[in-house]
Amino acid sequence: MIVVDGSIGEGGGQILRIAIGLAAALGKPIKIVNIRAGRRNPGLQHQHLTAVKAVAELCNAYVEGGYIGSTQLIFRPGKPVGGGYVFDVGTAGSVTLVLQALAPLLPLLPRRTHMELRGGTDVPWSPPIDYVRYVFIPMARRFGVDISIELVRRGHYPRGGGIVRVESGPGKLRAVETIERGGLRTVKGVSHAVKLPSHVAERQAKSARDTLIGRGVAVPIDIAIESYTPDRDPHLGPGSGITLYAEFENSVLGADSLGEKGKPAEVVGREAAEKLLDEIGSGAALDSHMGDMVVAIACMAEGTTRYTVSKPTLHMETALRVAEMVAGCRARVSRAVGRGVLIEIEGIGAV
Repeated sequence: MIVVDGSIGEGGGQILRIAIGLAAALGKPIKIVNIRAGRRNPGLQHQHLTAVKAVAELCNAYVEGGYIGSTQLIFRPGKPVGGGYVFDVGTAGSVTLVLQALAPLLPLLPRRTHMELRGGTDVPWSPPIDYVRYVFIPMARRFGVDISIELVRRGHYPRGGGIVRVESGPGKLRAVETIERGGLRTVKGVSHAVKLPSHVAERQAKSARDTLIGRGVAVPIDIAIESYTPDRDPHLGPGSGITLYAEFENSVLGADSLGEKGKPAEVVGREAAEKLLDEIGSGAALDSHMGDMVVAIACMAEGTTRYTVSKPTLHMETALRVAEMVAGCRARVSRAVGRGVLIEIEGIGAV
C-alpha cells in the first residue's frame, strides 16, 4: 500500500485531494498520514471529507478514518461506476476543491455522470467558480476531459448555499503542450454581487477596467456584471467578487479577488487586475494557480505534457511530488527564459 505523508510541502488539503483522486483513477489503495499537518486546525474538515466521500462513491471505495478531525485515512478504491449524485459540503466549504479531487477520475467513469455540488462557490483559499468555468474547464477539455459545468447559485462565506451542476463523460486523456501563449486577444471577466447593491459589482468592474487600461492593456475588455434586485436574489449571501481572464491565441490566464466586509469595491477590482497583469507580465502560458490544478490530469494522460507557468509555487511543487508518489509519473521543472518556469510531466497513459 502506498503511504503518503500529508505534511510534505505545503502540508494542506491539496495533498489529500490529489492522492485520493489519482488512487481512485488507478485503483491503488493508499494510506494518508499527517493529514493537513501544516494547518492551524489539522485533520479532515467538512470540505475535505466531502471530497473523500464523493471520490469514494464514484469508485465504490472502502474508507477508514473518514471523519472530521481525522489525521489518517485509508482509501481502497473499487470499480468506477458513475451515475447521478448530490454532494453537500454542508458549510461554505469550497465546491471547486471537491471538483478538483474528482477531476482525474471523471474520464474513467463508464457512463455519463451528473453531479450536484453544494457549498461555497466563491470563498477564500480556493478557486472561485468563474475561474473554474472560464479558465480551468477549457484547459481540462484540451486534455480530453469531457466536462461541462453550470452555476445555479453562488455561495459565499460563512453561509454557503451555492449550487453547481457538473456533467461528465468517459474520455481518453492526451498530453498538452502549452509553452507559447501567442498574442493577447481580449480580457474578459465576471464581477458579481449578491444580497448587495448592484453598484458593488459595477464599481469592482470599473476599477478593474481602469487599472488594466492604465497599465497599457489595449485589447477589448469585456467584464460582465452580475447583480440581483432584492425580490429576485435567491442567494444566502451577502458576497461579491470578480474574476478576470486574459484570452491569448493558445491559452487563458486568470486572476480573481473576493469582496469582504470593510473592503471597498474599488480595491477588489484593482486587486484582480493587478494579479492578472502580473501573470501577463511573466510571459508564461498558464497562470500560477493552473500550474498545480492540471498536474493530476497531465499525470494520467498519454504522452508528455509541457507548459510554462508564471512562477513555481509550493502548491505546484507539492502536487508534482504527490503525483509522482501515487501514480509514478515523472516531472521536471526548469527555467524558461522570458516565459517563467517550464513544467514537463511524463504521463502514464492510464486513460
